[in-house]
Amino acid sequence: LSYVTVRHIGGNLNDHFDPRNNSISLSDPVYDAPTIAAVGVAAHEAGHAVQHAEEYGPIRFRNALVPVVQFASNLAMPLLPVRYTFFITAGIILFSLTTLFQLVTLPVEFNASARALKAIDQTGMLTEEERAGAKKVLQAAAMTYLAAAFTSLLSLLRLLLIAQRRNRD
Repeated sequence: LSYVTVRHIGGNLNDHFDPRNNSISLSDPVYDAPTIAAVGVAAHEAGHAVQHAEEYGPIRFRNALVPVVQFASNLAMPLLPVRYTFFITAGIILFSLTTLFQLVTLPVEFNASARALKAIDQTGMLTEEERAGAKKVLQAAAMTYLAAAFTSLLSLLRLLLIAQRRNRD
């Protein structure tokens, strides 16, 4: 994807692909770093760029959810402590959108990592031993997304149980 630019940004763990300007932003520990982890992260972000170019369904759905989830997440928590059932229910519904977003993110991230490993294999940029290291880095990153989705599901369940208890009281 020759139209995608790669740029250096400060910070740590804020690497990302921005579809608005077709750029991959790589943080200090990744940009220009000769490490296996940096190659894995950069290839993963390139995987997101390819997802956008190919109009990969899950990323299109996830991107459509972004403004809705931003709105919902700002409103959900202030509504939950209110005593009226309508507002509690509305807060839970809004919070459930963030859980949906976390779940939709999983296939997007797993696919970007799979694309990264495929690109690493096709280009031969890493040895087999190095590839195994990059795969471990990508799997560890994927587990953070899995943990976030699981945490969101448990939080939603907790909110539902609290609401149910309030309705009984």
